[in-house]
Amino acid sequence: MRIVIAEDAAVIRAGLAEILTDRGHEIVAAVGDAEALKDAVAACQPDVAIVDVRMPPSHTDEGLRAAIAIRRDHPGVGILVFSQYIETRYAADLLAGRSSGGVGGGVGYLLKDRVGDVAEFTDAITRIAAGGTALDPEVVSGLLNASRHASTLGTLTAREQDVLALMAEGRSNSAIADRIFVSERAVEKHISNIFTKLNLPPSDSNHRRVLAVLAYLGT
Repeated sequence: MRIVIAEDAAVIRAGLAEILTDRGHEIVAAVGDAEALKDAVAACQPDVAIVDVRMPPSHTDEGLRAAIAIRRDHPGVGILVFSQYIETRYAADLLAGRSSGGVGGGVGYLLKDRVGDVAEFTDAITRIAAGGTALDPEVVSGLLNASRHASTLGTLTAREQDVLALMAEGRSNSAIADRIFVSERAVEKHISNIFTKLNLPPSDSNHRRVLAVLAYLGT
């Protein structure tokens, strides 16, 4: 994959570049601020951009706001927010900018201090490049707590909410089955019930799995 890294800490930026290069990926740009990130994406059209939340000049939310702009202007570019911080407001905006048809790059939000395995990290990037999601459970929880639409989920059973939470983390049906100790057929049934209760009928133009996750996150 062709990857842009946006991280203001030079040591972390170099470390990410080395890890990903060693695994066969091409780092087309590695930058330290949000404006340079937007310029690099426009120039290089990468498969994925890895973005920190807090970047110069104010070190608040510049990276996340730049990621939202990239989702709008370059929908084919996957975005992985990789940060120490959960910023629920703009994270919800980032997810809301996801193509309703599931077309183009995916989106993820992982916390630096909770990624303990390089393979897990690179798998998340691969999933995002393919149009999927990769969300840390703590991010999911924070977004759900900040949700304006939690009542939408009131009709789901506890097990259906468990399945939807794992879908939001970007897990496959088989991974969900392993996690909650049921068969894949049972997971498929739960997901079908979720689609029905969230009023997501089959459609050629909409990716129901993504729309269900967005409903879960209240975006």
